[in-house]
Amino acid sequence: MLRGLDIRDMLIIDRLELSFQPGLNVLTGETGAGKSILLDSLGFVLGWRGRAELVRAGAEQGEVTAAFDLPIDHAGRAVLADAGIEVEDGEVILRRINTRDGRKTAWINDRRVSGEVLRKLSETLVELHGQHDDRGLLNPRGHRLMLDEYADLDADIAKARSSWKALSEAQKRLDETHAKIAEAKAEEEYLRHAVAELDALDPQAGEEATLDTQRRTMQAAEKIRADIAKAGDAIGLSGAEGMVNDANRWLINAADKADGRLDEPLLALERAALALDQAQQGVASCLDALTFNPSELEDAEERLFAIRGLARKHNVLADDLGPFADDLRTRLAVLDGGAKDLATCEADLMTAQAAYNAAADRLTTKRTKAAKVLDKAMAAELAPLKMERAVFVTMVTPVDAGPEGRDSVAFTVATNPGAPAGPLNKIASGGELSRFLLALKVCLTQAGAGGLTIIFDEIDRGVGGATADAVGRRLSELARDGQVLVVTHSPQVAALGQHHWRVEKRQTKNETTSTVVPLLNDDRIDEIARMLSGDTVTDAARAAAEALMSPTV
Repeated sequence: MLRGLDIRDMLIIDRLELSFQPGLNVLTGETGAGKSILLDSLGFVLGWRGRAELVRAGAEQGEVTAAFDLPIDHAGRAVLADAGIEVEDGEVILRRINTRDGRKTAWINDRRVSGEVLRKLSETLVELHGQHDDRGLLNPRGHRLMLDEYADLDADIAKARSSWKALSEAQKRLDETHAKIAEAKAEEEYLRHAVAELDALDPQAGEEATLDTQRRTMQAAEKIRADIAKAGDAIGLSGAEGMVNDANRWLINAADKADGRLDEPLLALERAALALDQAQQGVASCLDALTFNPSELEDAEERLFAIRGLARKHNVLADDLGPFADDLRTRLAVLDGGAKDLATCEADLMTAQAAYNAAADRLTTKRTKAAKVLDKAMAAELAPLKMERAVFVTMVTPVDAGPEGRDSVAFTVATNPGAPAGPLNKIASGGELSRFLLALKVCLTQAGAGGLTIIFDEIDRGVGGATADAVGRRLSELARDGQVLVVTHSPQVAALGQHHWRVEKRQTKNETTSTVVPLLNDDRIDEIARMLSGDTVTDAARAAAEALMSPTV
């Protein structure tokens, strides 16, 4: 609910502070007094797009502050939470500044915010209705949302959204399976040949390096084996070993007569014999290792070249041939198991489609039923507004499926029996349109205004007498559990207001300003009398004003 509005240096308002109340608040005043400026200023602080030039002549900047009460369950709290703004005591203060050069800056509870945040919040705070309003009831894009809210379809819409998501995911899986199978079929010959080739070779990780080492070793064996064999002969019995044995035998024979002088040489020769033996064993082992069948080199080279050839062919590293083969097998398995996968995906899609169809059909049924209830309620509302011959029809027509069903909703009217129905703003005249909008708003608003401040901008234009009185009573009924602001030229509407303000234009030699004066008692009677009789307020006009304001009327 709007609690207060503070306007400084906006258009022809220098400083204005207003405090609003629950119920029906009426603003009256002569044409051109500045009533629209109040709405422009309120729209500015709410982030609405409006006039480009708002700053009062001679001022450096204009500023508007609006204070709203937000109950604990108000939808605006979610918007504020998303913006990281906390509401502690239930009051939200919006402030926005417009400088002379056109720069705009906004705050919510002293937290800097963008115009987009203001606009999102405003959708939960204020509803504006008028003949040229494309944000509210005249906008066909919002009619389905209004009907859904009227029919309380939140749970059914949530079910439809969930079913639509599951359907979309099932369709995506089916499409991806089709694409994979088509891709596999396009390269089936290549896959089968490549997998067979890789399976036949069966390359192992690290095998290329092992084969390369073996090949190099065998290639070098012939060159080094002869030298190693010569070294073996040199340290064998015909060489060093034989000579050491001979020396050892000769020294043993002479040792008895050498008085111990040969003991150390004999020990050295023993050690040499052991060393020679170890050397002979090592040489023999190396010769064994270098001994190979010539076909082994050929086999190693053939496999090594085959592995490297496949690696080049598939543009992968030799060690990656194994994982590459696994990937090819997986792609081939898609083709081989394609029929089974397709059958599974198609079954899932059919199940998801059936669930969505059920949810969408349920929405269509409930919307169609709610449309008839709304049309009946509208007929009851239009009769007191002197439009009993008009026909209001909520059209529910099929459209392409979507997350919220397969229905398009449009509010249409036929102002005379037998005449074709059409959109509200195309068929109804100015006065008729005002009454249609009011009746529709009364029907759509249940259990109060849902925390919204509803503004009607001269919605009673073009009507008078008993019809204007009926309009006023509908506005009063609409404001019973909420807050309604109405800008009006109708004395019948003004008389039913619970709170009344008069917008006045004041002129001096050098300046024109607009102000708003709260009216009570006699002042209010005089204002309604002026609206009845014009500039000259007579006693008869005052009596008529009092009669209009009487609760018994």
